[in-house]
Amino acid sequence: MFEQSKSFPKLVGLSALLIAGSAAFFSVFGLSKLFAGAQFAVIIMASSLEFGKLVAASFLYRYWDKINFLQKFYMSSATVILILITSAGIFGFLSNAYQGATVEFEKESTALIFKEDRLEQLQEDKVYLKEELDIAIKELPDNFRTARRKLREDYQPQITEINKQMIELKGEIGTLKTALVQTGVDVGPVIYLARTFDTDVDTVVKFFIFVLIFVFDPMAVMFVISYNVALQHTEEDEDEQKVVTEKKKKWWQMYGEKKEKVVEPVELKPEVKGIPIIKNVSNIKNLAKVDNDNEEESDLQLRKGSFSRKI
Repeated sequence: MFEQSKSFPKLVGLSALLIAGSAAFFSVFGLSKLFAGAQFAVIIMASSLEFGKLVAASFLYRYWDKINFLQKFYMSSATVILILITSAGIFGFLSNAYQGATVEFEKESTALIFKEDRLEQLQEDKVYLKEELDIAIKELPDNFRTARRKLREDYQPQITEINKQMIELKGEIGTLKTALVQTGVDVGPVIYLARTFDTDVDTVVKFFIFVLIFVFDPMAVMFVISYNVALQHTEEDEDEQKVVTEKKKKWWQMYGEKKEKVVEPVELKPEVKGIPIIKNVSNIKNLAKVDNDNEEESDLQLRKGSFSRKI
């Protein structure tokens, strides 16, 4: 079981690193956009606070029983406030990303609404001119044909101009609708959700951003604490494993003594004729010395295979 759980703390630590790193990046980027006047300084400040927040969470878990109430209260409050600041930075980052993705869409949508309103106004002007022309013609006697023709000639250029503008607007509206279809691919799911819940796109986006920031940085802090818990249990398991290993040691290993090795007798077969056979290596020091006139020691050569030795 110890070997199976040995790699799990590393997995928890990797998850904590990825989530905390992502949250820190989004928060720092978002805060730098919020305070664009001192962007570099804000990046340094926010990065330091993000790192300190994670260390503070680890410190509180490890030394909660060893610090006083003032330290507990301040570091806990500071950690919670930093979580809120990080969440605000993430909100700024995601909001900026949403605006960047929808700015072109909103521009085209605004232009489309304007042109559609203009087209509707031109249609009303055209209807008004025709009605005014019909009323003017009806007021003239039937024998005033020249006057009637003159009225039609006066109104016709205005109606023709309106028709020309309407044709141009319809072409522009068609182009804008085509562009909106292409641009709306990026925000298509959001538009679909907005229609499903019968609300506007901005409300749906804000709701999802709030859901993300609610689980993002708090999850990072909890993973950091979980990593400390896993490390602590791993250390305890290692200590237990050492105790079990010590109990399994032999008595001479526990007291630092070495077990005596029994030396088996080795039979040496000499190759040189006339050399005595030595059956026990331990008796090699008791070889006979040969007396001569100069009382010098003679050499006794022992050979086994290609091995030779002088004594």
